[in-house]
Amino acid sequence: MRLKHLKLSNYRNCKNLEINFDRTKILIIGKNAQGKTNILESIYFLSSLKSLRTSTSTDLINFDSDYFKLEAGIYKSDTDIDLYYAYNREKKREIKVNKVKSTIKDFKSVVKTVLFSSGDLMLLRGAPQDRRDWLDLAISQIYPAYDERLSKYDKIRIQKNNFLKECAKNGTMNDALLDVFNEQLSVTGSNIIYIRKKFLKEIEKLAKEKHRTISETEELSIKYDCSFLGTNNEIEEIEQIQYAFLEALDERRTEEIRRVQSCVGPHRDDIIFYINNQEAVKFASQGQQRTVVLALKLSELDIITDKTGDEPILLLDDVLAELDDIRQNYLLKSINDKTQTIITSVDTILFEDEFLKDVEIHKIENGHIYQN
Repeated sequence: MRLKHLKLSNYRNCKNLEINFDRTKILIIGKNAQGKTNILESIYFLSSLKSLRTSTSTDLINFDSDYFKLEAGIYKSDTDIDLYYAYNREKKREIKVNKVKSTIKDFKSVVKTVLFSSGDLMLLRGAPQDRRDWLDLAISQIYPAYDERLSKYDKIRIQKNNFLKECAKNGTMNDALLDVFNEQLSVTGSNIIYIRKKFLKEIEKLAKEKHRTISETEELSIKYDCSFLGTNNEIEEIEQIQYAFLEALDERRTEEIRRVQSCVGPHRDDIIFYINNQEAVKFASQGQQRTVVLALKLSELDIITDKTGDEPILLLDDVLAELDDIRQNYLLKSINDKTQTIITSVDTILFEDEFLKDVEIHKIENGHIYQN
């Protein structure tokens, strides 16, 4: 897979930016706040329809405009594909693939990306939601239907929460209807947990090897911390997970009614990382935690390639400046010639001359792009 052309119209500070990508290794250099991250964010947006830094799409529109547009030319499986996405302040969007109106699902299935930003280096220390988001996005790029399961689960959970609030307001409780909500949550939620656990096992196997190569002596392990199973990974089958889920919902029924919210389920789960059997977030140094994230991102790249048969686009946003020489070298040497890699940096000083020989360099200034 390769991104050949990108056009941003009124996207953040990029009012009218066009850039052609002719090589697999691209470096975009510029001072801070010039638009480097906006370019990578727009490519990431094309693959996920989500922003790196906001949950509100209107925030992506340039201050002086009423809309933004993204246009891209993709080369994938020996085929040229044109993508078009437009969004305005009235929250109306237009999505096209090859100039034909497209569904969200079909649009998102075109581009696969793996983003590694300086913010990702805090993945282990961040909130559980950050780790769930990372995991869910990685899974969605391999199994597009997974997004629908997440949406269905959230819809049922919100309906249940609203129902509990209404009951609390009226001083009544419809136990039969609450049972229906819990049954629906257990079916959809157990499926999400099953897929997450299975995916983590697969990525753990790859990440272990990469982590050991960088650290030489340390052993990485990953466990899924379920809100009702803990880190007990013995329960693997969907039926067993659903049964345990229903039991937990029954046990915490009174608490949920009192708190008027769903207290157990995949929306409360977490991912725990261990180095030599010690919880990384508690005992690992900053360098050790960065090694874990680096191993995860490169493993994500491999697993998406293996499952989909197509190399995702690797986006490295100002991450090299945050890594020491050992991790920088490992990252750059891990990038093969088939993987289109787009890197942002303040300048070229972090890169060896040998690496820069095959790199296409663009300079960005105040939302405008210039090729070196």
